[in-house]
Amino acid sequence: MCAMFKYSIHCYCMYVRLQAQSEPHNENKPLNSLSGGNMSDQQPKDPNKGNRRSSDWYGKADKDGFGHRSWMKNRGLPADQFDGRPVVGICNTWSEFNPCNAHFRDIAERVKRGVYEAGGVPMEFPVFSNSESQLRPTAMLYRNLASMDVEESIRGLPMDGVVLLVGCDKTTPALMMGAASCDLPTIVVSGGPMLNGRYKGQLMGSGTHTWKFSEMVKAGEMTLEEFMSAEQDNSRSAGHCMTMGTASTMASFAESIGIALHTNAAIPAVDSRRYVLAQMAGRRIVEMVRQDIKMSTLLKKENFENAIMVNGAIGGSTNAVVHMLAIAGRMGIDITLDDWDRLGQDVPCLVNLMPSGEYLMEDFFYAGGLPAVIRQLEDWIHKDAITANGNTIWDNCKDAECYNKDVIFSAKSPFKPNGGIAVLRGNLAPGGAIIKPSAASPELMVHKGRAVVFESIEDYHERIDDPALDIDETCIMVLKYCGPKGYPGMAEVGNMGLPSKVLKKGITDMVRISDARMSGTAYGTVVLHTAPEAAAGGPLAFVQNGDIIELDVPNRKLHLDVTDQELQRRKAGWNGFVSPYDRGYTKIYVDHVNQANQGADLDFLVGKSGTPKLRESH
Repeated sequence: MCAMFKYSIHCYCMYVRLQAQSEPHNENKPLNSLSGGNMSDQQPKDPNKGNRRSSDWYGKADKDGFGHRSWMKNRGLPADQFDGRPVVGICNTWSEFNPCNAHFRDIAERVKRGVYEAGGVPMEFPVFSNSESQLRPTAMLYRNLASMDVEESIRGLPMDGVVLLVGCDKTTPALMMGAASCDLPTIVVSGGPMLNGRYKGQLMGSGTHTWKFSEMVKAGEMTLEEFMSAEQDNSRSAGHCMTMGTASTMASFAESIGIALHTNAAIPAVDSRRYVLAQMAGRRIVEMVRQDIKMSTLLKKENFENAIMVNGAIGGSTNAVVHMLAIAGRMGIDITLDDWDRLGQDVPCLVNLMPSGEYLMEDFFYAGGLPAVIRQLEDWIHKDAITANGNTIWDNCKDAECYNKDVIFSAKSPFKPNGGIAVLRGNLAPGGAIIKPSAASPELMVHKGRAVVFESIEDYHERIDDPALDIDETCIMVLKYCGPKGYPGMAEVGNMGLPSKVLKKGITDMVRISDARMSGTAYGTVVLHTAPEAAAGGPLAFVQNGDIIELDVPNRKLHLDVTDQELQRRKAGWNGFVSPYDRGYTKIYVDHVNQANQGADLDFLVGKSGTPKLRESH
């Protein structure tokens, strides 16, 4: 009864915090005291009314102004909607092909309410929705394309600020990258995780149990019929993966970096508080426009560093690395792999969530969510970093409570001693490679083994369960040509399933190395993002069956026991990589994509262009 009372108080306090984000606007308040938009019959004084970016469309008394206003009035909009008040774009990634974001029409309506209440005009617009679960060959291939869609939509349309509706893995970085290139006032609203999966009375995590059950079928521990029957148990409601996979990690990233409102990360998609947060975000973006708080005003290097440290504390996805590097690159902020290693090395993992632990995002929310984690990081984070509600990250979280210490541990007694991403270097990865220690097997953190090489993902599928394959649990599996150029798009195939004959021994993990990524819901001793990739002529291309590879995570070492002279000899005999893609966006991507250690953005997109005044269309 006591626990239920404490949880009720927690819910009430969170409601009060969200309401605090709508306190009356005061033009004289400093940035760090602003907290939200105001629902009021009398709108706050607005000295910039009529002088904003949107006024160049709607504020002109000529044929161009006539055309812009007249066509918009076919929706029945009153004339005063074009009187110079803030126009807010709502960038929506809704799609029925993207189940994680299929509830976004409802969320968009709540954002619109907030915008209207604060005296703005909301305009919803669609952008490419890269669905992780449906899109081939990989959603990552189209992350940069989606970012271009976002960037050009924001730049070409008459908006003064923008709300980004994100959820599925790549939608968060894609929309943030595109918005960063334009640099208007911007706020992120995540769609929230699904309710916990349940199978035969046990928690079932999206993605995590897909890999686990698949391996159990191969090992003879689960029937195919049982495997198929678990599908509906895995996905019980609207929302994205409820494990600490990439979607949940990027929602946490948005909150911890400060571009989303406090509590954004963990509220379940179907919880009414998700809609309250969306409405408050609508109010807040109008205030951000009035104060001209651009994305570059809000997000500094300290905000990015906070997000790296929080990622370690939550046991976040390895995909956060490549996405953050790309976002920072768009903003001109110097973040590198070395920052990930430096800042994450000593951060303990505090969150007992799959794939590193046993609970799920619904449990995480009830336990106190991301604010309860950030409170434990007092000795690590930059406490004065400003966030989207106008408060510092520490003001948002300093009083946060934990309601379940089996889910969120304290910094003094962490769930795991190391939560950060480890960056490995050596002659096999001169540009770097990464591994997630919290999801790996401790006994494999230092390992030397014989390489078993797969030249492509097709080669892997063809041979992995061949009884004649010369492999055992001491070997190191190596997969080539699955990086940005090679796959293309750097697919989530790095967590290769183990050979059936190894699984049948009861072995569940082996060292695996590739230039690919892996799902944030996956686990294992998996070395990823090896740079340069094989297709770019990186050393990975020259690994041969039988080579000895040394992995030493504590010393950040990844070494191929082959002499420099032998590597050069192999490189001289390499025929190079020829992409089969010779047209369209995929050709542009292969020709221009940067390597993983640079964020895998397109080379001509790095940096921002802002929102210069464009020529009229007629």
